[in-house]
Amino acid sequence: MKWMPAVAVPAVIVAGVLAVPLQAGAAVDLPDKSPQDVLELAAGSTVDTFSGTIEQSSELGLPEIPSTGDAATAEFADALDLLTGSRTVRVYQNGADQSRVQVQDTMSERNLIRNGSDVWLYDSADNTAVHTTLPADAAPTDGAEKDGASYTPSELAQTFLDEVTPSTDVSLAENTQVAGRTAYELVLTPDSSDTLVGSVSIAVDSETGLPLRVQVAAQDATDPAISVAFTALTLEAPPGDLFAFTPPAGATVSEETLPTKDGVGHSEADPSGVTVIGTGWDAVVALPAGEDAAALAELTASPLYTQVTDAVDGGRALSTTLVSVLITDDGRVFAGSVPVERLLAAATQE
Repeated sequence: MKWMPAVAVPAVIVAGVLAVPLQAGAAVDLPDKSPQDVLELAAGSTVDTFSGTIEQSSELGLPEIPSTGDAATAEFADALDLLTGSRTVRVYQNGADQSRVQVQDTMSERNLIRNGSDVWLYDSADNTAVHTTLPADAAPTDGAEKDGASYTPSELAQTFLDEVTPSTDVSLAENTQVAGRTAYELVLTPDSSDTLVGSVSIAVDSETGLPLRVQVAAQDATDPAISVAFTALTLEAPPGDLFAFTPPAGATVSEETLPTKDGVGHSEADPSGVTVIGTGWDAVVALPAGEDAAALAELTASPLYTQVTDAVDGGRALSTTLVSVLITDDGRVFAGSVPVERLLAAATQE
């Protein structure tokens, strides 16, 4: 279901647990800064070499989903796990073209490794490895979108910081400490009654500007529904051998070709028909009928589909505290950090 991460990006499908709190009564004394100062501090961060541990979890109001059953049911459950589960992620970064992300599952581990133009995705659960060779003009983040769980606080924060507009109130909360580092707490509050997002809190490292923690709260909620945070962080170059990967004996290895900027290698699964309706916090992402039709058919065939979605006029809808998804009877998909009613209205405009 390659379309699932793309659908959920506006509503941040990745999540994390709260960072280690300060001792009771402890205060963090930092030089005074304005919200604009902290925005500029984060925008000017140049940290691209570090090792760290990230804790992720989310509570979006979805029921527990069994991972057993047929292939479609298991895949559906795995996708929803990104919206409900918790996990530990270890990250290693050495400049723009060397990185490793290790996602710790209950009984297995997934690794996403980039070493120059080589990108490997390895899943120990089924001993499978996928290899991709990046084109010469690849951006630093190319090849790093294999798994929604691979987001770091910095990557997640950037999705919100890029959207700061006059429709966003920007303020500062009390200074804090995350992973043993002092930070300014930047708070983004949407000036919109149509979004499900109540606020986004970003802990910005006071020295480097690196986002250390992101917490997303729903409207009228005090506890975050989503948070992703460093619990340990070292700003030193990781050992070089971490970025060398050879598939284990017996592994099933496959090659994947990325589409180039001129369209060569484009596949039917690429979301070329994606459109955005509206702007800002209440924008809606729309996928036309026929976009990745095979994956959509597999999704709707799962028995879990009717368990976690509700029948609405013209389709079925998944509703959580931070994101809604509408799948219409004619195969279109609409998603956003908005109520289902907003998606239904958007569907009538398309």
